Amino acid sequence: MRRDTAIKAIYNIFPADTLFIFANGRNNREGYVTEDRVGNFYMLSSMGKAASIGLGVALARQKRKVAVVDGDGNALMNLDNFAMIGYCKPENLTHIVLDNKEHATTGGQSSHTTKIDLSEVARACGYKAVSVKDEKGLERALTNCRDGGPYFVLAHISKERYEVARTPHRPPEEIRDRFMKAARR
Repeated sequence: MRRDTAIKAIYNIFPADTLFIFANGRNNREGYVTEDRVGNFYMLSSMGKAASIGLGVALARQKRKVAVVDGDGNALMNLDNFAMIGYCKPENLTHIVLDNKEHATTGGQSSHTTKIDLSEVARACGYKAVSVKDEKGLERALTNCRDGGPYFVLAHISKERYEVARTPHRPPEEIRDRFMKAARR
């Protein structure tokens, strides 16, 4: 499954008022180009912090669905997020990792997920975790992420090389302000 296909499936499954936090790199670029929603927060240059922000938002807005769209490299940068999310158990949080087993943004170097299964790490930390390999599996897994999280979905994506989406061309302050306004609704 390609990254763009996975992100389209994610948008199609979650309600329109879902608060999305996109990890920096290709995931946030693809999320931005696919559908730039006011409830999207795009990480810019802060590798590994998307799940931390997602946890804070999920705890502050417990009646809202929160989805973190992370990458394998980003998730590995801050594995303590897994333990903190498992400890806090936010029922409204879904943590999705798009895993192509490489650091795609910086040139395709292999990531540690060639030997480490992040869904097993997530399960050990207290998430309800699944691993999927195709669009149908991703749609099925996300449909099941309704209540009683936290959920973790490891979606294996291809290493295909295709035109990279552009970086969100909104100033960081605008990304922050419109996200905060959407979160307050």
